[in-house]
Amino acid sequence: MRHYKKSGMKLGTDASHTKAMKKSLCQALFANDRIKTTLPRAKAIRSDVDRIITWAKKGDLHSRRLAIAKLGDKELVREAFEKAAQGMWADRNGGYTRIMKLGPRKGDNAEVVIMEIVTEPVAAKAKPAKTVVTKVEKVEEAPAEETAEATEETAE
Repeated sequence: MRHYKKSGMKLGTDASHTKAMKKSLCQALFANDRIKTTLPRAKAIRSDVDRIITWAKKGDLHSRRLAIAKLGDKELVREAFEKAAQGMWADRNGGYTRIMKLGPRKGDNAEVVIMEIVTEPVAAKAKPAKTVVTKVEKVEEAPAEETAEATEETAE
């Protein structure tokens, strides 16, 4: 049972260190657009990054203040809001990050990933073509003698 449990990943540390680590990873991701980290850390900051980009798309003062409180750097927030105002994520409804697995780390066998902010436009999904069913009229078959004669003539 999960009584008295807080939601979210703890990442093997106490709450204050987890909060500071997530803030630091988010800052690094927004500063470089791509970071190399472990899989659990990448999954833990994915929701924070998506939330900040959603606030940037909204673009009002309250969203900017929330993003500054979450990220901790006014310049990075300003850059994110400028990218959103230019329409970088205008056609995307979530899923602003991409996680690509690299394999296990040599020292402790931890799963290492590259996490990046997605900048490509969304590819439109191709809708399957509707199949049109038409009635096919029965073709009367020629008698077997006539078809045999026709094949003999073509063979000669």
